[in-house]
Amino acid sequence: MTFRFLVAAAVALTPVAVASADTPTSPVADAMRAHIGFLADDLLEGRETGARGHEIAARYVASEFATLGLRPATKDGWFQSVPMAAADLDLRRSKLTINGKAFANRRDVLFGAGRTAGRARLEGGVVFVGYGIHDPARGFDDYRGLDVKGKIVATLVGFPKGMPSDIGAHYGRTKPLMAERHGAIGVITIRTRERERTRAWTRELEGPFRPGVGWTLPDGSVFAEAPTIKGGATLHDRAAAALFAGAPVALSAILDEADREGGKPRGFALKSRIVLDRTTTLTPITSPNVVAMIPGSDPALAGEAVLLMAHLDHIGIDAGRKNDTIFNGAMDNASGVAATIEAARMLAAGPRPRRTIVFAAVTGEEHGLVGADYLARHPIPGIGKVVGVVNLDMPVLLYDFKDVIAFGAEHSTMGPAVARAGAGLGIALAPDPLPSEGLFARSDHYRFVQQGVPSVFLMTGFSNGGDAIFRDFLKTHYHQPSDQPSLPFDWNAAAKFATINARIAAEIANADAAPRWYADSFFGAAFAPDATKEKRP
Repeated sequence: MTFRFLVAAAVALTPVAVASADTPTSPVADAMRAHIGFLADDLLEGRETGARGHEIAARYVASEFATLGLRPATKDGWFQSVPMAAADLDLRRSKLTINGKAFANRRDVLFGAGRTAGRARLEGGVVFVGYGIHDPARGFDDYRGLDVKGKIVATLVGFPKGMPSDIGAHYGRTKPLMAERHGAIGVITIRTRERERTRAWTRELEGPFRPGVGWTLPDGSVFAEAPTIKGGATLHDRAAAALFAGAPVALSAILDEADREGGKPRGFALKSRIVLDRTTTLTPITSPNVVAMIPGSDPALAGEAVLLMAHLDHIGIDAGRKNDTIFNGAMDNASGVAATIEAARMLAAGPRPRRTIVFAAVTGEEHGLVGADYLARHPIPGIGKVVGVVNLDMPVLLYDFKDVIAFGAEHSTMGPAVARAGAGLGIALAPDPLPSEGLFARSDHYRFVQQGVPSVFLMTGFSNGGDAIFRDFLKTHYHQPSDQPSLPFDWNAAAKFATINARIAAEIANADAAPRWYADSFFGAAFAPDATKEKRP
């Protein structure tokens, strides 16, 4: 009883222990330490989707939800079982050639397994299409005047400098779909100088070579947003140079233009021909989303749900490493799951929210937002219509953050809710400090945005020393075995992060009106064209 009272007071009255990391911690801070310590323990072997460690983690989260008095969200209990297939690439029988010259996978090129079992061959001429963005209404028509039907398109990674990062991230994520709509059969990605600065090729090759995972349709085939795109690859220097041999514009000139603010290299046909041979083994697997709820108290609003979500999976084990082989994923994303549990504890302490609040620890994020995509496309009966999403993914809890970045906040009325919640804790909102990373489309909330649901994704901000600490984490520990509980966590900051997310969820759940897209929002227009919009204040 005392613990529940303290937690409720933390939400309703004051910030939770916002002093430095060596001050006495609160019950929430201690709980955050305990959750992360268990979820990122070596015993869980990196929580790979479909593996034993992830199953243990899912049961841990379900048991925590149960102790809080939350209600299981599915008719079968705490778990939404996601049907999946693991696609494993036969490295010995798979290769990419450019004009007959072979380039080694995971050295000069990167490509993964296919979506179907057996051998598959992608072969064709190549057309360079700049950034590969087709949105004429907003001044982007990279396919203009180019015939790509039955061909492979080559696109620059990312989006032009100066473009809003969330919109650019969306364009980057949907390039295969744009290529498919123009009749292309494959997509080749060319790295820019900016990408090499922010994420070096050597870093791209450091992670374990894992099977691809996707959720499956009733016939057993793997779902794909662009099903007629037969494959693709990312090329590094030597392979990219071979692809552009004899091109009317030198690759160096293209990369120079792309490195300028607003640079948009124009496309043209290349003389090269690509052959991508792949042999894939598909293995059916299942992996759960853990889903719980607090039913709404207002009969008029209880049919609407606010979703608080974090991904539970990480990237498992790399047995080929000489020393530490386990990718524990303490910050990514045991921290987000721990914050979700503690936010649930605060909200369960009462009073009950007017709208239903749903809590989800989803699977398969590291394989392309798979579990969230399945949840967004397969709503659970009985939880209500999801009207807003708050996503918690890899808060860097190594410093006493004074601001947060709320990706998506400027697109809907969820923005003011985030601002109010932050203000109560003395936390400001800040703009995206890493626009080249395209973070908006790289986490689970994006799958709900695609279904027309206003969403935000919170990240700890860059003030109070956060800039250097965050960037060092990305450079040194992100997707590395060193992302483990032995990092110098600021547990009071961890408690504060859980608290602000609980307050955001409460703000949205208790508001008179559900979140609405702003009338001038790119995403509202793209994914919810018929929804009622709000005029931007």
